Amino acid sequence: MNIKAFLKLGVAAAGLATATLSSSAAWSASLEEALLAAYDNNPTLLAQRASLRVTNEGVAQAVSGWRPTVTGTGSLGAINSDTDNNGVDTDSDRSFYSAALSVTQNLYAGGGTEAGIASAEANVLSARASLAATEQSILLEAATAYLDVLRDIAVLDLNQQNEKRLQKQLEATQDRFDVGEVTRTDVAQAESRLSRARADTISAAGSLETSKASYEQIVGEPIDGQMATPVLNLGLPLSRDEAITLSSDKNPLVVAARHSYDASVLDVDSAEASLYPSLDLVGATNYNNDVSGEDLTTKDASIRLNLSVPIYQQGLVSSQVRQAKESASLARVQIEEQRRSVIETATSSWENLKTTRAQIEAQQDEVRATTIAFEGVEQEAIVGSRTVLDVLDAEQELLDAKVSLVRSQRDENVAQFALLAAIGGLTMSELGLGADIYDATAHYDEVHDKWWGIGPDIEKDAPAE
Repeated sequence: MNIKAFLKLGVAAAGLATATLSSSAAWSASLEEALLAAYDNNPTLLAQRASLRVTNEGVAQAVSGWRPTVTGTGSLGAINSDTDNNGVDTDSDRSFYSAALSVTQNLYAGGGTEAGIASAEANVLSARASLAATEQSILLEAATAYLDVLRDIAVLDLNQQNEKRLQKQLEATQDRFDVGEVTRTDVAQAESRLSRARADTISAAGSLETSKASYEQIVGEPIDGQMATPVLNLGLPLSRDEAITLSSDKNPLVVAARHSYDASVLDVDSAEASLYPSLDLVGATNYNNDVSGEDLTTKDASIRLNLSVPIYQQGLVSSQVRQAKESASLARVQIEEQRRSVIETATSSWENLKTTRAQIEAQQDEVRATTIAFEGVEQEAIVGSRTVLDVLDAEQELLDAKVSLVRSQRDENVAQFALLAAIGGLTMSELGLGADIYDATAHYDEVHDKWWGIGPDIEKDAPAE
């Protein structure tokens, strides 16, 4: 299945067309902009990228096992000698210096170098998958935060409209009371509902501020201006079984676990290499001037093979091999652990999506029915066949239906993003939003065969507060 996803801005059929915040800012916050900002600015995602670069250096370090070690030494000094030989004093002074160069090239290390390189590369692949998992998590959080703000704006708007209607209802009821059409009880009921509406508006405003703070924490930018309700076309799986299959195969958490297992198996080979002989080719040259005596210069060069055969290593290496094998067994179990976890996530996301869509259909019918009922009760109240309480109850039922519909629309969109993440499709490259995609291989290619160079200086200043 092609899980290439697309985001389109539009107006949800049963939702609010546009939600407007009180602000003088001119730019609009779309879901695409939120995702792009989170992709570029979220510190958790930036930290995971840095972690991948750290892991890349493990390959360069492993590859260094095939490279020679070159060591140069030198000394410079002076000697004062005072000798008494049968009453004959001899006093001499001389300066000396020496230099040496040694080159050591490993030829065989029990297969440890090869295993180390392969393990490091498997760790890099695991780290790349972990980066994709983090990216999905951040984008899901950003989308959820955006939809939470959009929901809370709509809920606040509904409560504000309800409060205004109840204020007018109270005024009308008071006027009717003044002319003797209704009782004091009717006025008290209208006052009670207005007070409740004010409390609900205050609560909705608080929830909106909380959602906005969460959005800014994840995305890194505040919401100003207008927010457009998104219409999503995410290329989701068509069945629950397809969702489960895709999540098992493509979810980056499962991919990371598989590569971690590969690395742990190779770590066993690397540990066992310490039980085998090691062979080094060593070349050396020395130059000494006046070191052993005055006017005495020596030069020499040598080349040799050094063979090291481990006989007994205090049981340390044997323990390390056993430990590596247990780590491999652990990593193997963790593959199944991750697989079951993502299957559960995919299944719950699929069921949540299915459920919320059914709820939306029912709630849309409920909104239509309660709207008709409210209008009918209002008309009947005018001719005296309905009480003020009947009108207030009908109005509350309509508000509750609209709020429930808004919440379900938010839940449907979040479920879509969660399902997309479960099958490994919630990455910036899959979404196709035109972002400057982070190249996870660029740093690896740069350092893999790097023979020397320590890179740029680190930034020692703390981040600005």
